[in-house]
Amino acid sequence: QVQLVESGGGSVQAGGSLMLSCTVSGTTDYQYCMGWFRHTPGKEREGVAAITGRGTEMYKESVKARFTISRDSAKNTLYLQMNSLRSEDEGIYYCAAQSHSACVDGLTDRRYNSWGQGTQVTVSS
Repeated sequence: QVQLVESGGGSVQAGGSLMLSCTVSGTTDYQYCMGWFRHTPGKEREGVAAITGRGTEMYKESVKARFTISRDSAKNTLYLQMNSLRSEDEGIYYCAAQSHSACVDGLTDRRYNSWGQGTQVTVSS
């Protein structure tokens, strides 16, 4: 069973940067479609970024040019570099994996079947 563990969350001032990491274990195939989602109280969980097994990236419109998703297969790790953070970026960030390489509805959470426990990102103005 795929296990995902996020790290790297924290508190940052608006305009600052954070890098989130997600370590993958429990599988010998690390080429799944993977994504980052965030949840803010009172809102539905939303897809932020996703990456296919071949490295094709996709982003929520509001984070384009500020966030970068990447993966290091040798380290079995998914990353999310977040720059120019805004108050609306605050929330609990989750990494998730689909069961295949091509992302099907990559920014839609119902397509993912493995989830991490989440890491908190707080942005202060």
